[in-house]
Amino acid sequence: MSKIVSFSEASSLAIHAVVLIAQSGGQLINVNKIAEATGASRNHLAKVMQRLVKQGIVSSLRGPNGGFKMKMKAKDVNLYTIYESIEGPIVIEGCPLERPICPFEKCIMGGIIHKVTNDMKKYLLESTVDQFI
Repeated sequence: MSKIVSFSEASSLAIHAVVLIAQSGGQLINVNKIAEATGASRNHLAKVMQRLVKQGIVSSLRGPNGGFKMKMKAKDVNLYTIYESIEGPIVIEGCPLERPICPFEKCIMGGIIHKVTNDMKKYLLESTVDQFI
């Protein structure tokens, strides 16, 4: 089944993982618990978590009692920050179908793809992690 709007598995995992970590109330939560809660591959999740640590959203502690905790306050982290740490910035310019040359004077898509992208970016920017705790 086709979807018009979708997130990559990595960005979806990142957002869900950060919310789960924020919900833990400062307690460390390990990759196994996050993988179990999200139904994700432990290895894929570990790579996603490395990016979140590198971006300073969460911190990690190694070892048998290790795991992840929020490095930033949940109220200060919007979903766009998490998304961008995985996918990079959302760029809204040019042809939405990435065509170098358009044979039409007016876009057949009527700007709907740019509108949906803008709306999604606005939602991600306005939604903070603490709203989901």
